[in-house]
Amino acid sequence: MEGKVLIANRGEIAIRIMNACIDLGLDYAVVYTEADKDSEHVQRNITSGPGQNAWRITSYTDPNDILAVADYSGCTAIHPGYGFFSEDFRFARRATIRDRALTFIGPNWEVIRDLGDKINTKRVANKLGIPTIPGTDAPIYNEMEAEEIAQRLLDDQVEQGIQDPSILVKAAAGGGGMGIEEVTEIEQFRRTYRQLQNYAKRQFGDGGVLIEQCIRDFNHLEVQLVCSRHGDRMHFSSRNCTIQSTGRQKRVEAAPGFHNSCFDYDFDEQKVMDKIIEYSLKLANAVKYDNVGTWEWIVTRSGQPYLLEVNTRIQVENDISARISYLNDEQPNLIREQIRLALGDKIGYKQNAIEFRGASIELRIVAEDTRRGFAPWIGTITEFSFPQHDWSVVYTHVPFDRAYPIPSDFDPNLALALVWGKDMDEAKARAAQFIDETVINGEDSSGNPIITNLDYLKNNLDRLLAF
Repeated sequence: MEGKVLIANRGEIAIRIMNACIDLGLDYAVVYTEADKDSEHVQRNITSGPGQNAWRITSYTDPNDILAVADYSGCTAIHPGYGFFSEDFRFARRATIRDRALTFIGPNWEVIRDLGDKINTKRVANKLGIPTIPGTDAPIYNEMEAEEIAQRLLDDQVEQGIQDPSILVKAAAGGGGMGIEEVTEIEQFRRTYRQLQNYAKRQFGDGGVLIEQCIRDFNHLEVQLVCSRHGDRMHFSSRNCTIQSTGRQKRVEAAPGFHNSCFDYDFDEQKVMDKIIEYSLKLANAVKYDNVGTWEWIVTRSGQPYLLEVNTRIQVENDISARISYLNDEQPNLIREQIRLALGDKIGYKQNAIEFRGASIELRIVAEDTRRGFAPWIGTITEFSFPQHDWSVVYTHVPFDRAYPIPSDFDPNLALALVWGKDMDEAKARAAQFIDETVINGEDSSGNPIITNLDYLKNNLDRLLAF
């Protein structure tokens, strides 16, 4: 395989992309900011002189800096990782249509644009008969129409026997949790609607409002798809991402998405997982999806699935899916698959060649105080070591052989640890053992010891896949 990849990201994902490029025989270059100069993704490369392949930039979100490095270093493709430009269709479009075009390692920019719009995704899904959260799939601007929809959604919940029915009123142009209000009584609705519409006009320049049922008791599942530009589309099962911080940042994840050893479900869990996989592939086929992607779902306690959104990128937790998937009796590397397919390869195998067995768990190890709202901890790590087992792997940008000051510019994510076993009980036991054998020491500027979320991770293992 030929080409040179610019890795437009940082930390552990940059290292995983580096390793995938090496496996594929591809040359690469990395970028970094001053705050990241001590990161392993920089220290493993050459920052000056002959053979330089690491280039300092002002920001990971400055497209001009990044594309200038791509040109100067002779790159022919660009991998955005996750976050930053990974789901920015404008950046993907710019990279691919410029005079010195780059292959964007991700879906076609038009697909990113269309699926990045949650309203459009919901509309397309509804046309295909794919269940989405009950509510509007287009902005509402008329107060009377909005109130009728709100009344119907509340009435439907009463008919379904849902206790304490409620709806969410959202600014259609909002995002990141901004511009959302909950309504439990229809008498509250008009006042809330007017307040939110005025807020949306001021904040986003668009007074459109969405209304949908508020669903509280659910599990958050994902379906991992791998697709090619030749029309091949297949799945690598489902995973469960329900254990999250107060800011809805995932902390403990597992595959498969449900398992009856963890909870006595009121539904056939395998049928539900099969159904969301079927729906995910149906939508992928309809939009001609052509790279890796994740279809996010919520599943209620009764087993009703609803499509939330599509993440048009590689996700942090992609390897959980890989660790329960066996291709020619080996666990595949989905980042390597992503690069290979983006550069034009065919998938080269059929769905029935993938065998799913066992269970896997990912632990997101973060310097944070989980008892104080997951507040980030900033300081210097002085000791950092993990156990080595044939059933575990660690992805990290933190060095093992020297002190590492955690940069305050970014979230204090330290490592991703994955464990796997023959079933979920064994995977959970191994995860607990792994945590017990992990050693992380450090101190802040006042000499106080490091605070991590290791205890939180261990204490939440029994909540996996449960309602």
